[in-house]
Amino acid sequence: MTLGAPSPAAMPDTTASMAIGGDEVPAGLQTFLAFDFGQKRTGVATGNRLLRSATARTTIRAEGDARFAGVESHIREWQPDALVVGVPLHPDGAPHDNTRAALRFARQLRGRFGLPVFEVDERYSTTEALASKPRDADAASACIILEQFLRSLP
Repeated sequence: MTLGAPSPAAMPDTTASMAIGGDEVPAGLQTFLAFDFGQKRTGVATGNRLLRSATARTTIRAEGDARFAGVESHIREWQPDALVVGVPLHPDGAPHDNTRAALRFARQLRGRFGLPVFEVDERYSTTEALASKPRDADAASACIILEQFLRSLP
């Protein structure tokens, strides 16, 4: 399902990852919705390029395809130009089972919503989020992921 997205021919090729692939993000992409993917909980944050800041929003507590109802609700509410997904890796950069699951989630977002999706190396984001003792650690982790992404933009 596409929510007001331009046709694929009109969209810039922005599906490559930032931290993992390093492609440039087009200047026209200003607002972002970020996800800290988890099998049972997915943290959500919003942010924008102008202020280079992010805000933790909530956590979607759903598994499998059921989580996409929550994702769709956030996309409708925030109308982002693009999505950001944290991709967990081992400390040495090696992938693991959660890496594959997060990359699958990113592909599903692209297919379902027709928005550009950027994948960001999220090593230690949860540890950093937990250190600040947030009310919602998953949303705080999504916020850290998005802030990292926004700092990497030119």
